[in-house]
Amino acid sequence: MHLIVGLGNPGAAYAQTRHNAGMWVIERAAARWSIRLTKRSLAHRGSGRLGSALLELAGTLDWMNITGPPLKGLLREYSLTADDLILIHDDLDLDLGRLRIKQAGGHGGHNGIKSVIDAIGTPQFVRIKIGIGRPAPHQDSADYVLEAFAKEEVEILTPCLDRAVDALECLIHRGVAVAMNEFNVREREENNEL
Repeated sequence: MHLIVGLGNPGAAYAQTRHNAGMWVIERAAARWSIRLTKRSLAHRGSGRLGSALLELAGTLDWMNITGPPLKGLLREYSLTADDLILIHDDLDLDLGRLRIKQAGGHGGHNGIKSVIDAIGTPQFVRIKIGIGRPAPHQDSADYVLEAFAKEEVEILTPCLDRAVDALECLIHRGVAVAMNEFNVREREENNEL
């Protein structure tokens, strides 16, 4: 079984913000794979299959900065380890609309990732990072990630969200190395064409 978690903050006030890009991917994956998400406490969760693979999708488990403990609880509930986890989150260090798959690593200043690593005791899990771009000079990063995307930003971001679901399918069926080669290389090639 794969546990696929999209980070975000709960509630309508945060639904369209940059910090909720991970949840947007969960919603798209659920729609594509015909998995019904239901609200359980603060989280949105759903179980299903992709081919022969069993999946549990979850998003907005709790407030971003304390999402680790409920995620650890989900791993325990399904008797899973960090090897079964795919975490999807926003990333300030990637240009808007860029996607990057990463195996393990630090938190890079992302408090949601820090909470997860602290709670589960290891950084050894797969991440799909969704680029949200950098704030303007002198703009606080915390304010930036809690702002809603502008309409023109959503137009740039939308293809990345679809690619993230494609990347999930590749990760599940073909493994991390293949997915990194296919999706991270494709991104480099797109950058070279610009």
